[in-house]
Amino acid sequence: RRAQPDVTTVINVPPSLDDATIEQVLDQVAPLPRDQKILIDARHTRWASPYALTTMLTLGQTRAERAAFAGPENDDTASYWARTGFYKHAEDLFDLHGHVPRGRNGTESSVLLEITPVAKSEDVHEVVERIQQKAQAILVNELHLEPQATMRFAMTLSEACQNIVEHAQRGGWVAVQTYTWRQRLGRRVVQIAVCDAGIGFRQSLESAHGRRISDRWDDGMALEDAVIRGVTRFRDPGRGQGLAGVRRFVGRWDGKLSIRSGTARIAIVPSWDEDVPLAEDLAPFPGAQIQITIPERMPPR
Repeated sequence: RRAQPDVTTVINVPPSLDDATIEQVLDQVAPLPRDQKILIDARHTRWASPYALTTMLTLGQTRAERAAFAGPENDDTASYWARTGFYKHAEDLFDLHGHVPRGRNGTESSVLLEITPVAKSEDVHEVVERIQQKAQAILVNELHLEPQATMRFAMTLSEACQNIVEHAQRGGWVAVQTYTWRQRLGRRVVQIAVCDAGIGFRQSLESAHGRRISDRWDDGMALEDAVIRGVTRFRDPGRGQGLAGVRRFVGRWDGKLSIRSGTARIAIVPSWDEDVPLAEDLAPFPGAQIQITIPERMPPR
């Protein structure tokens, strides 16, 4: 008998790709073995958030058999993805099909920080340095936040990236971008996305000495421990305060924080968003994926 040809499973990417709709991609991939051949078909995608693009790269990291990737056919979308640095990193992770745009020099101002790999503490310092000057202009002039927000923003970015260094045990990605969020807010936002395919929150907390794992211990509880209760795997006081600081900053500026890990996602939800505080039974996906969104401040009426 002749051997069956290797079948490639096509993964359909929705037209608009953000933290909610990328779940449709992860749902399709989750049941497949890691060495299953897949083609990620994003030809008809017209828009993607930085969170979606960094999660897509993270998905590429998780495949034992290198995935094929067909990017957007729309020229504007494709050239924007190139400007974010997506294709630069994608060519190391995927077999790229179809039109592959080249990034232009002089990235437009909406890309505050193109997709940047983070693996060690020096990477975090470099990311923060690169963004500080741009952040001042964007946060104060465009989002109308107070000047002191710039310092807190840089610290928040640093803490989110540090999560990769301390917990992931492999490199991840960070991106920062501003855009007008017509869908939900009708005003400008700045978004930080930090994603990795590492061990995730549950395994990280399990590694703590003497951690008693209850019968109810799962990804949702691990996220509640880390984000709401400030539990950390570090014994010395002051360690693990990163997420508490991120929460304070996000709360101060009426922003949104969401963290996905394993099969759960926790969110600090502002009044302008309708997300659920805790989503469970999601498609299993390794590591941790963090999204921080800070909206433009509207002048008092």
